[in-house]
Amino acid sequence: MSNFQRLLYLSIFLIIIILFAVIPQHQAIVFQPNNTKATLAYIPIKDVTTFQIRYTHSIHLSDVVESYKITPDQKLQQVELMYEDFAIGMPSNAEAGETFEQINGSYYIKNMKRIFPFFHLRIGQVIANHKVIFNNKEYPLSQSIAPGSSVKVEIRKLNYFELWKGVNILES
Repeated sequence: MSNFQRLLYLSIFLIIIILFAVIPQHQAIVFQPNNTKATLAYIPIKDVTTFQIRYTHSIHLSDVVESYKITPDQKLQQVELMYEDFAIGMPSNAEAGETFEQINGSYYIKNMKRIFPFFHLRIGQVIANHKVIFNNKEYPLSQSIAPGSSVKVEIRKLNYFELWKGVNILES
């Protein structure tokens, strides 16, 4: 084999490795910091298509749980909202097609079909204690994302470079 052939094979091999590293292949729930160079945080998803975000409401200091489903076209559908107090910032009833229930002292809006390509979330610094619930386990977001940060939450495919550079919330 000539030096030219070796160089050609090596070049092809390196191009394949580089392409493999930069082509997005791994679907994830991505928490991308807004307006900063901070590292993105993510939750790799395979078979699980639901997750929740739990936080303490800053005014009435009780739990709120937002439940989401990942749609086939990679959007976020809010399917349920649970809260404990009617107060500023909380709905007093369900919208058309949704159901409103009171169960064991908590209020639920169910059958929600609110679909978003993404949403923004500010990670609480003092009271909120945001957690993501994934596969029946809670992960405090402040362990992976700086408190007070604003993040864009979306479903996105990541490449190996982004996975390596980012923070896997499930491993924090």
